[in-house]
Amino acid sequence: MFTRVALFLATNLAVLVLAGFVMSLLGVNPNQMGGLLVMAAVFGFGGSLISLLTSKWMAKRATGAQVIEQPRNDLERWLVATVKRQAQAAGIGMPEVAVYDAPEINAFATGANRNNALVAVSTGLLRSMNQDEAEAVLGHEISHVANGDMVTMALLQGVLNTFVIVLARVVGGIVDGFLSGNREGGGRGFGYYIIVMVLEVVFGLFATMIAMWFSRRREFRADHGGATLAGRQKMIAALERLGRQHSPSTLPAQVEAFGIAGGIGQGMKKLFLSHPPLEQRIAALRAQQGTMA
Repeated sequence: MFTRVALFLATNLAVLVLAGFVMSLLGVNPNQMGGLLVMAAVFGFGGSLISLLTSKWMAKRATGAQVIEQPRNDLERWLVATVKRQAQAAGIGMPEVAVYDAPEINAFATGANRNNALVAVSTGLLRSMNQDEAEAVLGHEISHVANGDMVTMALLQGVLNTFVIVLARVVGGIVDGFLSGNREGGGRGFGYYIIVMVLEVVFGLFATMIAMWFSRRREFRADHGGATLAGRQKMIAALERLGRQHSPSTLPAQVEAFGIAGGIGQGMKKLFLSHPPLEQRIAALRAQQGTMA
């Protein structure tokens, strides 16, 4: 917990220092800088932290996931026992285990605390995967929790949001001042707010690319964790099974990045995907296997 708090404080400080430096280079009035930085940090981190703190509740509502309070059959008992064993091996608290109704093979993990998380699997996964493959998927999700990926993604999103807010207003003020012939940039008419809105969209697209790049890197690490917890061949088999399904993901946006399966895209769309292609993930596992042999 101390490490997470330190990371949060460090990222906030980095944002303030870097944003202040950029604004100084652009000639922004120092008297306006403090208020803008505070406003940007509040709005930039506020939304991502609220989403993080309410992530379990939102995920349950969005997917209709039913938490297994008391296992009713052998399959539910196996699910709970497997998650418990993997959580102990990963050094985290026992997550809630849930099942949600969806046709595709998928699963996700979420939660603001690695010792109080949620791991959910789809009914499609339970119907289509054998226990070895399902065990690897659970290991993948447990690894997301153990790696603190939900917290890290929230912090990264907060940093990116803050930069988008600051840079859109700084650049918007400069452009508005240039267009209005006011070198001081003092005018704050309707045009300024239109410019800021456009810039927030443009900068937001670049911020999303950065966040999704990090998300794809994080998937390789979770695959490695799943291979460690369940076995490398089981993890490879699970990903191969995913590659044979044709049902699109029905996970809501707030938890899709933490699912085992992601979207498919070509060209520029690849830059906005939360998951790397399955063939790359399988190749990475096989390469690691060859290195360890």
